[in-house]
Amino acid sequence: MEEVRETAAWVASHSSHVTVDSSGIDEVVRNIKDSIPKVEWNYEGIHYFDDGPLTVQYLFVLDALNFCFWPDKELDYDHLASGLKAALIADKSAFDADRLKKYTGPELRKLLNWPRPLPLENERVRLLHEVGCELERNFEGKASNLVESCGKSAEKLVALITRHFPGFRDHSLYKGHQVFLYKRAQIFAADLWGAFKGKGYGEFHDITKVTMFADYIVPAVLQQLGVLKYSPGLSSIIQSSKEIVSGSEEEIELRACSVYAVEKIRESILKETGKKVLSVDLDLWLWSVGVQSPSLQHHRTLSIFY
Repeated sequence: MEEVRETAAWVASHSSHVTVDSSGIDEVVRNIKDSIPKVEWNYEGIHYFDDGPLTVQYLFVLDALNFCFWPDKELDYDHLASGLKAALIADKSAFDADRLKKYTGPELRKLLNWPRPLPLENERVRLLHEVGCELERNFEGKASNLVESCGKSAEKLVALITRHFPGFRDHSLYKGHQVFLYKRAQIFAADLWGAFKGKGYGEFHDITKVTMFADYIVPAVLQQLGVLKYSPGLSSIIQSSKEIVSGSEEEIELRACSVYAVEKIRESILKETGKKVLSVDLDLWLWSVGVQSPSLQHHRTLSIFY
């Protein structure tokens, strides 16, 4: 995760389309430092949880599929999480590795009780196959074995995931430099930590190293709060709902500058109050603000990484 922080900072210092505004950071810190928002992970009971290995399997499948909802205006994260939960309650073997590697697009739709093709459906199916095959090949079919092999280190878990599962290798080239973001690999660690409340499969001695999760929603909220400033050209593209190409300068800057900004907010809170705030908690708060704002305009990129 230090690579994520370091490369995000490099992008922020060389950015052409997105600026991190220190006065906006100061304003956010002034508003939240006395009562830092805390959002519980398992809101509204949309997630499956049984305090055991099956929950780990569920979360890994969830985070393998947790990307790109915006092309379908009616589809969102809640549909994915609750749909997978219902499927697992109905059939405890639904996410066994040998079944994951065989699902088709129509079968995935049926699993989620979704009436039409999913955005990037072929990619979602491909990633299910990848997860099933690699879990079977190296972890006896169980995501819990993957987690247990990390020695209670979120950093080691992210490294293991990105080593074994190419679909989680969320990095890009920006102005000749490699940039690491690892949204879905990090969010799996954070989901475990949140679901198990920092114990058992969710116990990580280095959860502080996890950064925010660079997606569509948080950059838009940070822009709304005055933390991020966009160039006129980028603002026009977002306001007109035009697609921004995956791996483009604009897209990488939106995500990397968000990581950098949240780190700066966290550091500023520590300096002002002495309180240690997790980037995970700041991300969850910002994301919850965003999903409750129907008028929020986010950037649009077709990507398997977020």
